[in-house]
Amino acid sequence: MEATTVIRKPIVTEKSTWSSSMHNRYCFEIDRSAGKTEVKRAIEELYGVRVIGVAVQNRKGQMRRGRFGYWKTSGAKRAIVKVHPDDRIELF
Repeated sequence: MEATTVIRKPIVTEKSTWSSSMHNRYCFEIDRSAGKTEVKRAIEELYGVRVIGVAVQNRKGQMRRGRFGYWKTSGAKRAIVKVHPDDRIELF
């Protein structure tokens, strides 16, 4: 799988920004079929950093209720990537 198909987009929230500045961990939304080793190779290829570890979360979609009934939001697979202390990803 190509690196650009493994990594869909970076997740920029208050919590992920704090984690990137304090602990050098970055959060990305990834493809559902991607594994930890594929994510590690893709991050190293795209951003040119050394990856120490990868943690994966498989987030389930939620039921939402509105004026016109119920619907389910789509789930997402996330990867939290720990980068070597000497390296930084300038995107965040």
